[in-house]
Amino acid sequence: MNKTLLSIAAVERETGLGKDTLRVWERRYGFPRPERDQHGERAYPLEQVEKLRLIKRLMGQGWRPGRLMATPDEDLASLAGPAETPVAAEDKGALAAGVVELIRSHDTPALASALRQALHRQGLQQFVLESVSALNRAVGEAWMRGEIQVFEEHLYTEQMQALLRQAIASLPPGTGRPRVLLTTVPEEQHVLGILMTEALLTLEGASCVSLGTQTPLADIRQAALAHRADIVALSFSAAFPQRQVLPLLAKLREMLPAAMEIWAGGAGVERLGAPDGVRLITDLAQAMQALADWRSDMPAD
Repeated sequence: MNKTLLSIAAVERETGLGKDTLRVWERRYGFPRPERDQHGERAYPLEQVEKLRLIKRLMGQGWRPGRLMATPDEDLASLAGPAETPVAAEDKGALAAGVVELIRSHDTPALASALRQALHRQGLQQFVLESVSALNRAVGEAWMRGEIQVFEEHLYTEQMQALLRQAIASLPPGTGRPRVLLTTVPEEQHVLGILMTEALLTLEGASCVSLGTQTPLADIRQAALAHRADIVALSFSAAFPQRQVLPLLAKLREMLPAAMEIWAGGAGVERLGAPDGVRLITDLAQAMQALADWRSDMPAD
């Protein structure tokens, strides 16, 4: 009876680990240990794919790949603990209320600690998907109601940015595809959107390069070509003039190779129709779907 083997492209889709990452681990750690198909291409048994999924999950919780590779198989599952469950609505509400109160009390150490504990409790992927957007919305609504001042909203934003940057820096760098260039256009100063996207894409094995905010279109083009980007990802906040979004995207589309995708996300693109050759993404779940779609369309090696 023939056992089931998956191609390297299929393993990438199943695990979110890039092909380059799989090859580097094979050389560096001796795992995975692919067999070869009739064409001499790498082919992976299902039990190895399951282990790779577990390793990917543990990396999302902060474990380094070298440590995981040295851990006996029977101990890996115990490191993972129970599968993460979505954050209950009441828990998100309690977290948001607590964060707003800490902002109002100007207790910066306690605010930083509360955000850090939520991240460690939930894991980076769930924290970004389930909590950060809810917290951003709660803080924005508190400002609109006059409960907090502009400087207090900025305090929260700086703490969240620092936390996400630290979390991204602790991840093993993505070495696979797609290669994603992240930035904002001139006059768009909000960086949380691209940090959240960078965190999720890096967890999924994508190779991310962030230029920060307010990059001129000509420089975006130069950077995209220099890094051989597959995707240019831009974030537009609700504060950015929406009438400027589509002309900027259309102009950038003309400046980039046709094969290079443009993703535009954030509250600033809601209720807009996408120009030709641009994918609009209004939430992080759509960003994850866009990544899956890109990989499913990518030709196998």
